[in-house]
Amino acid sequence: MKIVKSTKMASSKLGKNLVACLLNVSEARNKDIIERIARAALFDSCGQKHPDTSVLNVFSNYDYNRSVLTIVSTSEQIGKSVVSSCMEGFTCIDHSQHDGIHPCLGAIDLVPIYPLSGVTLEHCGNIARGIAEELVTQVPGCSMFLFGYSDIPEMRSLADKRRSLGWFRKNSDVHTIRVGMKPSMKYGITGVGASPYVMNCNVTLDTRDLTSGKAIATAIRGRTGGLKGVQAMAFPNKGQVEIACNVESFRDIPEYSSAAEADQYVSYHVCGDTFSYISPRHIEAEVQNLAACKGIRTTGTALVGFTPQECRVTAEYAISNGISEFWRRRQGVFM
Repeated sequence: MKIVKSTKMASSKLGKNLVACLLNVSEARNKDIIERIARAALFDSCGQKHPDTSVLNVFSNYDYNRSVLTIVSTSEQIGKSVVSSCMEGFTCIDHSQHDGIHPCLGAIDLVPIYPLSGVTLEHCGNIARGIAEELVTQVPGCSMFLFGYSDIPEMRSLADKRRSLGWFRKNSDVHTIRVGMKPSMKYGITGVGASPYVMNCNVTLDTRDLTSGKAIATAIRGRTGGLKGVQAMAFPNKGQVEIACNVESFRDIPEYSSAAEADQYVSYHVCGDTFSYISPRHIEAEVQNLAACKGIRTTGTALVGFTPQECRVTAEYAISNGISEFWRRRQGVFM
Protein backbone atom coordinates (compact mmCIF):
# COMPACT_ATOMS: atom_id res chain seq x y z
CA MET A 1 0.00 0.00 0.00
CA LYS A 2 1.47 3.34 -1.02
CA ILE A 3 0.11 6.51 0.58
CA VAL A 4 1.57 9.91 -0.24
CA LYS A 5 0.63 13.19 1.38
CA SER A 6 1.46 15.57 -1.41
CA THR A 7 1.49 19.31 -2.03
CA LYS A 8 2.06 20.65 -5.54
CA MET A 9 4.78 23.27 -5.89
CA ALA A 10 5.36 23.34 -9.63
CA SER A 11 5.53 26.85 -11.02
CA SER A 12 4.90 30.11 -9.22
CA LYS A 13 1.58 31.88 -9.61
CA LEU A 14 3.71 34.95 -10.29
CA GLY A 15 5.13 33.32 -13.41
CA LYS A 16 8.57 33.65 -11.85
CA ASN A 17 11.17 31.09 -10.81
CA LEU A 18 11.53 31.46 -7.04
CA VAL A 19 14.50 30.58 -4.84
CA ALA A 20 15.12 30.84 -1.09
CA CYS A 21 18.29 31.33 0.94
CA LEU A 22 18.22 30.63 4.69
CA LEU A 23 21.27 32.74 5.50
CA ASN A 24 22.97 31.68 8.78
CA VAL A 25 25.09 34.40 10.40
CA SER A 26 27.16 34.22 13.58
CA GLU A 27 25.50 37.14 15.38
CA ALA A 28 22.29 37.48 17.37
CA ARG A 29 23.02 39.85 20.24
CA ASN A 30 23.29 43.07 18.25
CA LYS A 31 19.89 43.75 16.70
CA ASP A 32 21.21 46.64 14.62
CA ILE A 33 23.74 44.40 12.86
CA ILE A 34 21.10 41.80 12.01
CA GLU A 35 18.76 44.46 10.63
CA ARG A 36 21.58 45.91 8.53
CA ILE A 37 22.29 42.46 7.06
CA ALA A 38 18.58 41.94 6.35
CA ARG A 39 18.24 45.34 4.72
CA ALA A 40 21.34 44.75 2.59
CA ALA A 41 19.47 41.94 0.82
CA LEU A 42 16.97 44.50 -0.43
CA PHE A 43 19.24 47.30 -1.70
CA ASP A 44 22.48 47.51 -3.66
CA SER A 45 25.49 49.60 -2.63
CA CYS A 46 24.00 52.63 -4.42
CA GLY A 47 20.74 52.38 -2.50
CA GLN A 48 18.78 51.02 -5.44
CA LYS A 49 16.12 48.52 -4.45
CA HIS A 50 16.61 44.94 -5.60
CA PRO A 51 13.57 43.82 -7.60
CA ASP A 52 11.37 40.86 -6.65
CA THR A 53 13.09 40.29 -3.31
CA SER A 54 11.79 39.93 0.24
CA VAL A 55 13.19 39.00 3.63
CA LEU A 56 10.42 36.77 4.96
CA ASN A 57 11.75 35.96 8.41
CA VAL A 58 14.50 36.81 10.89
CA PHE A 59 15.17 34.41 13.74
CA SER A 60 17.86 35.09 16.34
CA ASN A 61 18.90 33.09 19.39
CA TYR A 62 20.89 34.93 22.06
CA ASP A 63 22.52 31.86 23.63
CA TYR A 64 23.43 30.43 20.23
CA ASN A 65 24.56 33.90 19.06
CA ARG A 66 23.26 32.86 15.66
CA SER A 67 20.59 34.26 13.33
CA VAL A 68 18.80 32.80 10.34
CA LEU A 69 17.41 35.15 7.68
CA THR A 70 14.95 33.82 5.09
CA ILE A 71 15.67 35.68 1.84
CA VAL A 72 13.52 34.93 -1.23
CA SER A 73 13.77 36.18 -4.78
CA THR A 74 13.77 35.11 -8.40
CA SER A 75 16.52 32.84 -9.70
CA GLU A 76 17.87 35.82 -11.67
CA GLN A 77 18.08 38.12 -8.63
CA ILE A 78 18.78 35.92 -5.60
CA GLY A 79 22.55 35.85 -6.12
CA LYS A 80 22.89 39.65 -6.00
CA SER A 81 20.67 39.93 -2.92
CA VAL A 82 22.52 37.23 -1.00
CA VAL A 83 25.95 38.63 -1.92
CA SER A 84 24.84 42.06 -0.64
CA SER A 85 23.77 40.57 2.69
CA CYS A 86 26.95 38.54 3.04
CA MET A 87 29.18 41.52 2.31
CA GLU A 88 27.39 43.54 5.00
CA GLY A 89 27.79 40.64 7.40
CA PHE A 90 31.50 40.35 6.69
CA THR A 91 31.84 44.07 7.40
CA CYS A 92 29.93 43.97 10.69
CA ILE A 93 30.89 40.63 12.25
CA ASP A 94 34.33 39.63 13.54
CA HIS A 95 34.33 35.85 13.80
CA SER A 96 37.41 35.88 16.04
CA GLN A 97 35.28 37.58 18.72
CA HIS A 98 32.33 35.21 18.44
CA ASP A 99 30.94 33.85 21.69
CA GLY A 100 28.04 31.40 21.51
CA ILE A 101 27.16 27.77 22.21
CA HIS A 102 26.18 26.92 18.62
CA PRO A 103 29.06 25.58 16.50
CA CYS A 104 30.16 27.79 13.63
CA LEU A 105 33.07 28.19 11.25
CA GLY A 106 32.51 31.66 9.85
CA ALA A 107 31.08 35.13 10.38
CA ILE A 108 28.70 34.19 7.59
CA ASP A 109 28.42 30.53 8.49
CA LEU A 110 26.06 29.09 5.92
CA VAL A 111 24.58 30.16 2.57
CA PRO A 112 22.15 27.43 1.42
CA ILE A 113 20.16 27.91 -1.78
CA TYR A 114 16.81 26.08 -2.07
CA PRO A 115 14.43 25.80 -5.05
CA LEU A 116 10.85 26.96 -4.38
CA SER A 117 9.22 26.92 -7.83
CA GLY A 118 10.28 26.57 -11.45
CA VAL A 119 13.98 26.03 -10.60
CA THR A 120 15.98 22.80 -10.59
CA LEU A 121 18.52 21.81 -7.97
CA GLU A 122 21.21 21.88 -10.64
CA HIS A 123 20.37 25.52 -11.41
CA CYS A 124 20.48 26.33 -7.68
CA GLY A 125 23.94 24.74 -7.59
CA ASN A 126 25.07 27.13 -10.33
CA ILE A 127 23.64 30.08 -8.38
CA ALA A 128 25.49 28.99 -5.24
CA ARG A 129 28.81 28.64 -7.06
CA GLY A 130 28.30 32.12 -8.50
CA ILE A 131 27.70 33.53 -5.00
CA ALA A 132 30.88 31.90 -3.66
CA GLU A 133 32.98 33.18 -6.55
CA GLU A 134 31.57 36.71 -6.25
CA LEU A 135 32.22 36.85 -2.51
CA VAL A 136 35.87 35.79 -2.72
CA THR A 137 36.32 38.45 -5.40
CA GLN A 138 34.56 41.22 -3.49
CA VAL A 139 35.80 40.33 0.02
CA PRO A 140 39.55 39.57 -0.10
CA GLY A 141 40.50 37.15 2.65
CA CYS A 142 37.17 35.32 2.92
CA SER A 143 37.07 31.57 2.27
CA MET A 144 34.34 29.22 1.12
CA PHE A 145 33.57 25.51 1.00
CA LEU A 146 30.97 24.15 -1.40
CA PHE A 147 28.37 21.48 -0.65
CA GLY A 148 25.50 19.67 -2.28
CA TYR A 149 24.65 20.59 -5.86
CA SER A 150 27.34 23.27 -5.98
CA ASP A 151 30.08 20.80 -5.03
CA ILE A 152 30.96 19.40 -8.44
CA PRO A 153 31.77 16.57 -8.99
CA GLU A 154 31.78 15.17 -5.43
CA MET A 155 28.27 16.42 -4.51
CA ARG A 156 29.02 15.90 -0.80
CA SER A 157 26.26 16.88 1.60
CA LEU A 158 26.51 19.78 4.03
CA ALA A 159 26.66 17.38 7.00
CA ASP A 160 29.55 15.44 5.44
CA LYS A 161 31.44 18.63 4.63
CA ARG A 162 30.90 20.02 8.13
CA ARG A 163 32.20 16.84 9.73
CA SER A 164 35.29 16.84 7.54
CA LEU A 165 35.96 20.51 8.35
CA GLY A 166 35.46 20.18 12.11
CA TRP A 167 32.25 22.24 12.35
CA PHE A 168 31.39 20.47 15.61
CA ARG A 169 34.68 21.59 17.18
CA LYS A 170 34.71 25.22 18.28
CA ASN A 171 38.41 25.77 17.52
CA SER A 172 38.76 23.51 14.50
CA ASP A 173 41.77 23.60 12.22
CA VAL A 174 40.46 23.84 8.67
CA HIS A 175 42.70 22.46 5.93
CA THR A 176 40.52 21.95 2.83
CA ILE A 177 39.19 25.09 1.15
CA ARG A 178 37.50 24.88 -2.26
CA VAL A 179 37.09 28.60 -3.02
CA GLY A 180 39.20 31.51 -1.80
CA MET A 181 42.17 31.68 0.54
CA LYS A 182 43.10 30.06 3.84
CA PRO A 183 40.52 31.20 6.41
CA SER A 184 41.19 34.45 8.24
CA MET A 185 40.36 34.91 11.92
CA LYS A 186 37.90 37.71 11.10
CA TYR A 187 35.90 35.96 8.39
CA GLY A 188 36.40 32.28 9.14
CA ILE A 189 35.01 29.95 6.50
CA THR A 190 31.59 30.03 4.87
CA GLY A 191 29.60 27.07 3.52
CA VAL A 192 27.84 27.82 0.22
CA GLY A 193 25.72 25.26 -1.56
CA ALA A 194 22.38 24.01 -2.84
CA SER A 195 20.10 21.22 -1.73
CA PRO A 196 16.42 20.40 -1.32
CA TYR A 197 14.78 22.63 1.30
CA VAL A 198 15.91 22.20 4.93
CA MET A 199 13.66 23.27 7.82
CA ASN A 200 14.70 24.03 11.38
CA CYS A 201 12.51 22.42 14.05
CA ASN A 202 13.39 22.78 17.74
CA VAL A 203 11.84 20.88 20.67
CA THR A 204 12.42 22.13 24.22
CA LEU A 205 12.91 19.76 27.15
CA ASP A 206 11.96 20.82 30.67
CA THR A 207 15.34 19.88 32.12
CA ARG A 208 18.89 21.12 32.51
CA ASP A 209 20.22 17.60 31.93
CA LEU A 210 22.26 18.05 28.76
CA THR A 211 23.45 14.42 28.82
CA SER A 212 19.85 13.20 28.47
CA GLY A 213 19.26 15.77 25.75
CA LYS A 214 22.26 14.53 23.79
CA ALA A 215 21.03 10.94 24.10
CA ILE A 216 17.63 11.95 22.70
CA ALA A 217 19.26 13.87 19.85
CA THR A 218 21.33 10.80 18.96
CA ALA A 219 18.22 8.59 19.01
CA ILE A 220 16.28 10.72 16.51
CA ARG A 221 19.24 11.56 14.24
CA GLY A 222 18.93 9.88 10.86
CA ARG A 223 22.65 9.07 10.62
CA THR A 224 22.46 7.06 13.85
CA GLY A 225 19.35 5.07 12.98
CA GLY A 226 16.64 7.59 13.85
CA LEU A 227 14.36 9.62 11.59
CA LYS A 228 15.23 9.91 7.92
CA GLY A 229 16.56 13.31 6.94
CA VAL A 230 16.78 14.58 10.53
CA GLN A 231 20.00 16.01 11.94
CA ALA A 232 19.80 16.80 15.65
CA MET A 233 21.93 18.37 18.37
CA ALA A 234 21.16 19.24 22.00
CA PHE A 235 21.99 22.65 23.45
CA PRO A 236 21.41 24.40 26.77
CA ASN A 237 18.96 27.22 26.08
CA LYS A 238 17.32 29.67 28.49
CA GLY A 239 17.71 27.36 31.46
CA GLN A 240 16.40 24.28 29.64
CA VAL A 241 17.67 21.92 26.95
CA GLU A 242 16.70 22.33 23.31
CA ILE A 243 16.78 19.57 20.71
CA ALA A 244 17.67 21.52 17.56
CA CYS A 245 16.79 19.65 14.37
CA ASN A 246 17.62 20.28 10.73
CA VAL A 247 14.86 18.56 8.77
CA GLU A 248 16.06 17.75 5.27
CA SER A 249 13.86 17.19 2.26
CA PHE A 250 14.95 14.14 0.29
CA ARG A 251 14.51 13.40 -3.38
CA ASP A 252 12.28 10.33 -3.37
CA ILE A 253 8.84 9.11 -2.32
CA PRO A 254 8.78 6.92 0.79
CA GLU A 255 6.89 3.65 0.74
CA TYR A 256 4.25 3.48 3.46
CA SER A 257 2.59 0.38 4.84
CA SER A 258 -0.18 2.22 6.69
CA ALA A 259 -1.95 5.54 6.96
CA ALA A 260 -0.29 6.10 10.34
CA GLU A 261 3.14 5.68 8.79
CA ALA A 262 2.17 8.00 5.94
CA ASP A 263 1.42 10.73 8.47
CA GLN A 264 5.11 10.78 9.32
CA TYR A 265 5.99 12.32 5.94
CA VAL A 266 4.94 15.21 3.72
CA SER A 267 5.68 15.19 -0.01
CA TYR A 268 5.73 18.12 -2.45
CA HIS A 269 6.83 18.86 -6.01
CA VAL A 270 9.18 21.43 -7.53
CA CYS A 271 9.98 21.67 -11.22
CA GLY A 272 8.96 18.06 -11.88
CA ASP A 273 10.87 16.62 -8.92
CA THR A 274 9.24 15.04 -5.86
CA PHE A 275 10.63 15.78 -2.39
CA SER A 276 9.58 14.47 1.03
CA TYR A 277 10.37 15.32 4.62
CA ILE A 278 9.54 14.09 8.12
CA SER A 279 6.58 15.93 9.62
CA PRO A 280 7.56 18.25 12.51
CA ARG A 281 4.60 16.80 14.43
CA HIS A 282 6.18 13.35 14.19
CA ILE A 283 9.54 14.69 15.34
CA GLU A 284 7.88 16.28 18.36
CA ALA A 285 6.05 13.02 19.16
CA GLU A 286 9.27 11.00 18.96
CA VAL A 287 11.10 13.43 21.23
CA GLN A 288 8.18 13.38 23.69
CA ASN A 289 8.24 9.58 23.84
CA LEU A 290 12.01 9.43 24.34
CA ALA A 291 11.91 12.17 26.96
CA ALA A 292 9.05 10.50 28.84
CA CYS A 293 11.16 7.35 29.19
CA LYS A 294 13.68 9.50 31.08
CA GLY A 295 11.02 11.20 33.20
CA ILE A 296 11.32 14.45 31.26
CA ARG A 297 8.50 16.41 29.66
CA THR A 298 8.66 18.72 26.66
CA THR A 299 7.52 22.33 26.89
CA GLY A 300 7.06 23.27 23.26
CA THR A 301 8.12 22.95 19.64
CA ALA A 302 9.16 25.81 17.37
CA LEU A 303 9.38 25.67 13.58
CA VAL A 304 11.97 28.30 12.70
CA GLY A 305 10.68 30.03 9.61
CA PHE A 306 8.56 28.00 7.19
CA THR A 307 7.91 24.62 5.68
CA PRO A 308 8.90 24.55 1.98
CA GLN A 309 5.25 24.90 1.00
CA GLU A 310 4.72 27.85 3.32
CA CYS A 311 7.92 29.49 2.11
CA ARG A 312 6.81 29.37 -1.52
CA VAL A 313 3.29 30.69 -0.81
CA THR A 314 4.61 33.45 1.45
CA ALA A 315 7.28 34.41 -1.09
CA GLU A 316 4.64 34.73 -3.79
CA TYR A 317 2.47 36.88 -1.56
CA ALA A 318 5.29 39.15 -0.37
CA ILE A 319 6.81 39.67 -3.82
CA SER A 320 3.49 40.17 -5.64
CA ASN A 321 2.49 42.79 -3.06
CA GLY A 322 5.88 44.50 -2.95
CA ILE A 323 6.45 43.69 0.74
CA SER A 324 10.24 43.60 0.87
CA GLU A 325 10.50 43.54 4.68
CA PHE A 326 7.85 40.92 5.29
CA TRP A 327 9.70 39.79 8.44
CA ARG A 328 8.72 43.03 10.17
CA ARG A 329 5.05 42.12 9.72
CA ARG A 330 5.80 38.73 11.26
CA GLN A 331 7.56 40.50 14.13
CA GLY A 332 10.85 38.67 13.59
CA VAL A 333 12.01 36.84 16.71
CA PHE A 334 15.02 38.12 18.66
CA MET A 335 15.91 35.92 21.65
